[in-house]
Amino acid sequence: MNAGIRLAIALLATPNLLAAQGFLEQFSYEGLRLSGVGIELGGIVSDRLTSELSGAVRIDYGSIAPRVRVLIGASYFKGDFDSTQVDEFENNLARIVDDPTNDFTIDVGSVSWSDLAIELDLQYVIGIGAKAAGFVGVGLAAHVMNGSGESISDTFVEDALDRVDLGLNLSLGTHVQLVPSVYLTMDVRGSLATELRSAAARAGLMYRIP
Repeated sequence: MNAGIRLAIALLATPNLLAAQGFLEQFSYEGLRLSGVGIELGGIVSDRLTSELSGAVRIDYGSIAPRVRVLIGASYFKGDFDSTQVDEFENNLARIVDDPTNDFTIDVGSVSWSDLAIELDLQYVIGIGAKAAGFVGVGLAAHVMNGSGESISDTFVEDALDRVDLGLNLSLGTHVQLVPSVYLTMDVRGSLATELRSAAARAGLMYRIP
């Protein structure tokens, strides 16, 4: 490769490298600090469980880049497996029962699944006005899940439902200042984990440390 070609490549690459360096320089740990604490309450729907109430706690841990803030949170809900899931479980059990008279019935009752999600989000803040702002967020979550029910207690089925999954979160919301340092928060959050997909809508209050 001659010197002219090498020079041309260097000139083309330099602006891209400078742009990437400038982008990375926006990120800094200096803005990370405890900035607010909030609680939320709302409803959640999922692909396998009944719709239920769901609560969450959020900690605003400051900014890691302009308009990008870090939130640490935890949410919890507990629901019963819906009728489709229970019927499928009962039908699978019925197929392995050896009963010549075929007059048996299987009723497993209710089987519940709880989900405690420990979440880390990055939220990009979009200014709306002096006392209101919107945000879009993406994050990761660890889902600590626990199965329960009289028919599965102390069985391998319960052991299979007791698990820890990793998941991806996407969120969209807004906050509005009510009084100095106190904000009304509203958000819609979708969560995709290995065994459970859910969507939640919650509202709450957050105290922001001046």
